[in-house]
Amino acid sequence: MRKLNFCVLGAVTILSTVSAQAQSTLPSFADLIEKVQPSVVNISTTTLSEEGNNDIAPESETLGSGFIISTDGYIVTNQHVIDHAKVINVTLYNNEKNEAAIIGKDEKTDLAVLKIETSTALTPITFGDSDTLRVGDWVLAIGNPFGLGSSVTAGIVSAKERDIESGPYDNFIQTDAAINQGNSGGPMFNQKGEVIGVNSAIFSTTGNAMGVGFAMPSKMAQWVINQLKQKGKVTRGWIGISIQPAAQPDKGILISRITEDSPAQKAGLQAGDIISKFNTVPLTSATNLSRIIAESAIDEPLNFEVLRNEETLNIQVRAAEMPEDINEAQNKETTSLQTENTTDKEPPSAVKASLGLEISNLTKELANQYNLPPQAHGVVITAMDGESDASDKGLQIGNLITHVDKKEVLDTSSFYDYIKEAQNEHNRPVLLTIQNAETEHFVAIKLKK
Repeated sequence: MRKLNFCVLGAVTILSTVSAQAQSTLPSFADLIEKVQPSVVNISTTTLSEEGNNDIAPESETLGSGFIISTDGYIVTNQHVIDHAKVINVTLYNNEKNEAAIIGKDEKTDLAVLKIETSTALTPITFGDSDTLRVGDWVLAIGNPFGLGSSVTAGIVSAKERDIESGPYDNFIQTDAAINQGNSGGPMFNQKGEVIGVNSAIFSTTGNAMGVGFAMPSKMAQWVINQLKQKGKVTRGWIGISIQPAAQPDKGILISRITEDSPAQKAGLQAGDIISKFNTVPLTSATNLSRIIAESAIDEPLNFEVLRNEETLNIQVRAAEMPEDINEAQNKETTSLQTENTTDKEPPSAVKASLGLEISNLTKELANQYNLPPQAHGVVITAMDGESDASDKGLQIGNLITHVDKKEVLDTSSFYDYIKEAQNEHNRPVLLTIQNAETEHFVAIKLKK
C-alpha cells in the first residue's frame, strides 16, 4: 500500500512539474496586444431592408471589424460587412465614432477599403509575410464578436491554402483561434504583431465558433487592398481559359475550355491541354493558377509548359484585362444552336451498346428542358445504361457532349463516326467533353467489347 501511494504521489508530483513547465513556456501576448489594439476598429452599418418602399423600409444594424492601414484614415474590412450599407460607422479604440466612406470593394475576395476623416492620431498596422507562416505557429485574432469590441483570441495555424469554395481565389489560412460573428474583417496577427491575415469566415453548424476559422493571407490581401485604395476597383489579368484538375493531379491542370478570340486561343492553347508548369514551376492546384493569372499585369508574358498528345510544348500568352462580364466573354466561343428540324441518324447497334447511352441532336426543346446554354452545340444524352462506365463516371441524362477526343461534335452522325473509330482501334477509351447547365469538363469512357 505504501508503495502504491508513493507511486501515485510521484506521478502527481511529475505531472505538476510538467504542467508548471508548460505554463512557463506558454507565450504571453500582453505586450503585443497593447501595441496593436489601437489599430483595430469596430464597424457598424445601417442597411435598408430589401422589402418594402425604401423611404419607409425598416433598418437593421450589422456589426463587424476592421483595421487601420494608414495615418490618413484608410481602413480594411470584409466586403460583406458593409455591403448594401446606408451608413457605415467606424469606432476607434478610444471610442471615437466616425462615419466612413467606401473607397472600393471586391466581391471576388470579399475585401473592402474605407476612409474616415479624424483629427485623432491613427496607428496603422504593419503587414507581415503570410508565406512564412507554418502550421503550428501562434496567431492572434482581434475584433468585435457579438458587439464585444476589442476582443482577443489566440490559437495556432491549423492549415494553409484551404479552398472553402467561397470564391474563385480561395487560399485561406485555417486557425483554431476563436472567430465568431462580428470578427469578420478584423486582423490576424503573428507573434511579431504583423497582420498576416484578414479574418473572413468560420465553419459552424450553429453560427458560433467551433474551432475552425479562416483568414485571407496578407500576401493576397495586400495586392487587392492596394488596387482598391488607388483605383477603387481591382483589375485582374485574364487569358480566357476554364481549368480543372487533370485526371492525374500530379500531371498538372487541365484546360477544359478556351474562350474564342481570347489571348489563350491566339497563343495556341487548346481545350484538353494539360498545363504542367507555369514559369518553370510545377502546377498542382487549379485555384493557385487562377490566382496567379488574375494577379498578372496587363500584357505581362505568361510562360506555360503544356502536355498535348504526349508532346511537351512551351507556349507564351500575354495577359489581357479580365472582362467585367466574364460569362459574356466565355459565351462568345459557342456556336449557334441547331434547329429542331435536324434529324437524328439511327445509331449502329454496336456503337449504342458499347457506350451504354442514347443520344439525340440538340434542339431548342432539349436545351430548354435541360437548362443548357442557348448557343450550345453537340448531342444530348437522353437515356443511359445504369451499369455502363459512363454511368459509373457520373454522366447524366441531359448532359451535352460537345467533343469526342477533342474533335467537335456537330450532330449524332459525327458522334457515331468518332465512336466507330475508337472501336476499330481495339475499343480504346474515348475522351468526352461534357457540358451541363453550369460547367464543362472531360470524362474518359471505356467502351464495352
